[in-house]
Amino acid sequence: MSWSARFPEPIALPAGGKLATLQDAGAYITKLPKQMHDSAPWQNAMHVLIQAADHGGPIEFARLGMMQALWPKGTPVYHSVDKDPKWRNRPKLVRDR
Repeated sequence: MSWSARFPEPIALPAGGKLATLQDAGAYITKLPKQMHDSAPWQNAMHVLIQAADHGGPIEFARLGMMQALWPKGTPVYHSVDKDPKWRNRPKLVRDR
C-alpha cells in the first residue's frame, strides 16, 4: 500500500473539510502545533498511518487512529455501588437484623 491509498470513508474534520487519503491525514498531523503533535493520541495516529502506508497494515486501523485523535472521549467516570446514596438507606432484611 502507499500514501495515496484512500480511506474506505473520508474522515470529517472538526473545522470542516475531509481527509480522503493517508497522505492527507499525514499532512494534517504534521501541520499541528508541536505540543498537540507530540500528544499520545496523535503519535498513535501517525504510527498506524505509517504502518498502513509503508508496511501494508490495515487502513481501517489508520482511520480509527485518526478518529480517536480528532474526537477524543472524556475521562471515564466510575460509580461505585457502595457510594451510591440510593443503596445506603435500604431497609434491612429480616435475616440481617
